[in-house]
Amino acid sequence: MDEAQHRPVMPSEVLRELDPRPGQIMLDATVGLGGHAALILERLLPGGRLVGIDRDAEALSKAERRLRQVGSGFFLQRGKFSEIRRALGAAGVREEGGLHGILFDLGVSSYQLDMPPRGFSFSREGPLDMRMDPGAGESAAEFLARAPLQEIERILREYGEEPAARRIARAIDRRRREGSLRTTLDLAQAVEEVLPRRGGKIHPATRTFQAVRIAVNDELAELRQALLELDRFLAPGGRVVILSYHSLEDRLVKEAFRERAREGIFDVTSKLERPGREEIEENPRSRSARLRAAVRRA
Repeated sequence: MDEAQHRPVMPSEVLRELDPRPGQIMLDATVGLGGHAALILERLLPGGRLVGIDRDAEALSKAERRLRQVGSGFFLQRGKFSEIRRALGAAGVREEGGLHGILFDLGVSSYQLDMPPRGFSFSREGPLDMRMDPGAGESAAEFLARAPLQEIERILREYGEEPAARRIARAIDRRRREGSLRTTLDLAQAVEEVLPRRGGKIHPATRTFQAVRIAVNDELAELRQALLELDRFLAPGGRVVILSYHSLEDRLVKEAFRERAREGIFDVTSKLERPGREEIEENPRSRSARLRAAVRRA
């Protein structure tokens, strides 16, 4: 999928809550192919800057080409979004209170889903990888090969909220002992042995793939760390917008915003927004999106 096909999720709502203006400095902590970043950069110019972070080197390269069509006021850094301080330092931006806005668009991107070699999709055969950064850490295949049965069951139950976690974990265990757990379709078929498809819109392997991906990329720990430090990077009046795609992420965001509001640090400006019917029809992958926003108190 090329850049022209990438549709940022809830773009109008993101721009409304971030409210980017010329001369400001903002951070896209999950820049991906640069869909949101390009829209933000347009409104920061002239005089403003956009800093972007992403684990995926290939996505960053595509984002750079996209942003150059808008202007030169951007800096891209490869890394995790828990490493905001390092990215700001590399960009020459003041780390404490130097940002007017931060965007997080969590989860796996459409670009990654549509690339079979990345191993994120249960509908396309590819290596069982699922790493946001293909050059770092262990793949999903390596994780599933060495994890104890009880650990697999735990991550399916906790990260996938999968009611059939125990039976699916046992199916995965059988397949790995037989040497038949190498590809994305192998994992999907292991799930279907327990939960046969019955024509529903949601594939029975959806929760399992989510759980394994979260475990491989340590996504919830990354999010917790980032949420702890958000207020340090924002100037008074600075805004943060977070798009999440499942209840585990959304719960962490909601609780973090609520706690910071109790402490007098944030004002919550958008408790929960979902994409409209028209957007979901045009971009079905947006249907699970949840948007929350807050502003740093003066």
